[in-house]
Amino acid sequence: MTQQILTDRPAISVDELKRAWAAVQAGDFRANTARHTVPATQPRAAASAPGEWQAGPGELFVPVLSCGGSTGATTLAVAIATTAGVPARVVECASVTSSGLAAASTAELGSYATSWSRGARDQVLLERVTDILTTAEEIPHPSTPDRPVSLTVLDIGWELGQVLTTPGWIGDAVRTARHLVLTSTATVPGMRRLEGALDLLDGNRACAAVLGPRRKKWPKSVEHTAGRATRDLERDGLLFAIPEDPGLAVDGLTGAPLPKPLLTAAHQLVQHLLDDTSKGTPQ
Repeated sequence: MTQQILTDRPAISVDELKRAWAAVQAGDFRANTARHTVPATQPRAAASAPGEWQAGPGELFVPVLSCGGSTGATTLAVAIATTAGVPARVVECASVTSSGLAAASTAELGSYATSWSRGARDQVLLERVTDILTTAEEIPHPSTPDRPVSLTVLDIGWELGQVLTTPGWIGDAVRTARHLVLTSTATVPGMRRLEGALDLLDGNRACAAVLGPRRKKWPKSVEHTAGRATRDLERDGLLFAIPEDPGLAVDGLTGAPLPKPLLTAAHQLVQHLLDDTSKGTPQ
């Protein structure tokens, strides 16, 4: 009989992630950190992306981050760009092996700026990474648009705590963005993850898009799991219900039009983003 040996790994707490984030902000990094090498027989990963990235003049950028799997983050990112009413693009920051945009374009535009593959979906530009990424630090800088772009939706594709503690442009973008969109599900685990993410952000700058039924239709167990930070979002009108669609759940994003209920929900979220931005100084 084979004995299975399990190694206990303590969960990382929110306080630990906050301390790590504080260390990043202070520039306190570990020197000479060893990294595993990729064997020559495996595809080569992208190199770390050095330097900073800044949005162009008049270009608003909005990071979309998922609080767990299957929350519809990429689909929502496309819906936000589609309903924005301004020239927009979606920049997917996930590794090529995790792309949710592979079949989403209605027209493929080919490679662009070395590390990106481009497509178009109506008036929305879609950009996805062509490399295998092993860390968030390796995400290449978004390309410089060759056309007017007023809104860039960053589909982050990495866990929030990991991104916040990542040096480089992606960490800076999430740490300094005026708005963040957190996606989750109307489930008990989904509410726990959302609350943890909001706690990590201290509730600043974030709104939540919850995939599932309308708030009044949540099961009691889900309602009771929603914590203080989530209830604060609801009170402030920053909790948006995103309707589920059976076709998207099975097929993922394709070139087909997005469902109207999804576009309606995304439009409500976009109005919050754009209306609030118009009250301040453009990025």
